[in-house]
This record gives sequence, structure tokens and C-alpha cells, in this order.
Amino acid sequence: MSRSHEPALRQGAGPVANPSWTWPVVTAISLAAAIAVSFIGSGALGGTPVQQVAGGYLSADATLLAPAGPAFSIWSVIYTGLAVYGIFQLTPSGRRSAWAATLRGPAMVSALLNAAWISVVQVGWLGFSVAIIFTLVAVLAWMMAIMLAGTPSSRREYWIMWLTFGLYLGWVAVASIANTAAWLLSLGVGSDAAWAPGLAVALLVVAALIALAISVYARNVFAPAAICWGLTWIGVGRLNGANESSLVGFAALGCAAAVLVGAGAIAWHGKSGGNGGPRWA
Repeated sequence: MSRSHEPALRQGAGPVANPSWTWPVVTAISLAAAIAVSFIGSGALGGTPVQQVAGGYLSADATLLAPAGPAFSIWSVIYTGLAVYGIFQLTPSGRRSAWAATLRGPAMVSALLNAAWISVVQVGWLGFSVAIIFTLVAVLAWMMAIMLAGTPSSRREYWIMWLTFGLYLGWVAVASIANTAAWLLSLGVGSDAAWAPGLAVALLVVAALIALAISVYARNVFAPAAICWGLTWIGVGRLNGANESSLVGFAALGCAAAVLVGAGAIAWHGKSGGNGGPRWA
């Protein structure tokens, strides 16, 4: 008997009766603010690019765990997803969705934290930025738990939410490690230390294990794919950038390959088993 790779369809919560406009509009405003602030962080609207603020500690070659420049193009995908989500949750189907209603709170908080992170690094407060980015990781992990506990109203809603917030979680998880390394370097910790490459490799392994754990828990590859992307560009940066380290570079690429194969296999096995796929009404 052949096994279907189409996710199982199970009945979820019914639609919200007489949905209000209030929270969808507030959510849309929060997302728009986050996207607007991101333009400032990119150097538009008079802002300074993130790679140039805070003494350059967030640049692509500042630390052994900094991804190469092209890695940050994933933000274009994430912000596009946030814009699509912001519009979708204003539509009649989006406002009626009980699943969407439970996700607006963490989505708004994540948007405000994103804007706060860009704001504090613009003024060079790296310590605060570390606290904010780990809070953002926690909020996105909370959001993932809510997404898994509930049932989207449609395939369209499922893909909008997971493509956006799954990639968002994975990328921010990698960015939190790089952000912490930048902050510690700004304090003089690990600068040219002999143990720094070994610690960097250990953290890369931890990131890969987190990606695999997420794939087991979430039964999909969205967050692990973003982590794989980040690890790959850390490897490229260490093998080709100004801050070279063959040990860290090859370790990062090896961890990326492990995540790609492992997370893909876990997600495929979960769907093949027929009892771990996503649900929608």
C-alpha cells in the first residue's frame, strides 16, 4: 500500500462568529511598524545599516559566528511574509479564523521586538540587543507551540503562517548566537583567544541540534531550513571572508548538511507515517 504524503485533514475549531476589526487592525499596524523600522536598519530613510552600527561588531567579518553578507537576504522573504500575513488576517477568512485569532498576540509582540532590536543596535546598545533577540526567539517558539496546538482554517493559512514564522524563528535562532558573539567581542571576551574557534564549533553543533529538535517537534522543515541557511553562510564567511577559520568554516558547512539531511528525513518520515502531519479544518 502506498503512503500518502498529503497532510492529514482533521476538524479544528469552528470559525469566529461576528469577528471584530480591532485586533486585526492593531496587528496590521504593528507589522507595518516593524517593516518600516527594518528599512531604517537597512540604511534607508536616513538610517545606518546594521552591519555598520555598534562599532561594526555586527558586520559579516566581526566574529567567527557572523554569517556572510548574502545570508541577510532572508529578511526580504520574512518581511514579505509578514506583509502577506498582515493583509491576510484582515480578510474575511482571516478574521473568522480561530487559529489566526490565537496567533495575533505573539505576532504583534514579535513585530514590536523586531523593531526594538533594530532601534537599540542603531544606538549601539549591544547588551540590550542580546536580551531582546532572545526574548524574540522565546516569543516565536511560543508562537510555534500555539500553531502546532491549533488548526488552521485552510491550506493557504497554513502556508502563510509557517513559511513566515517558521523561517523567522529559524533565522532569529541563528542570529541570536551571532548577536551574542558580537556583544561578547565588544566586551573584549574571546578576542584572538585560542579557545574561540573550539567554542564557535560547539555552538554551531548546538544550533544544528536545535534545528533537528524543532523538526521533530514541529514535523516540518521551515525553521530548520532557515537555520541551515544561516549555518551555510557562516561557513562561507569563515572560508572566504576577512575573518577566516577553516575549522569553523568546515564545521558550519558540516552542521548545515546534517540539518538539511536530518530535518528533511524527519519531516518525510513524519508525513509518511500519516500521524504527524499538519492539520487544517
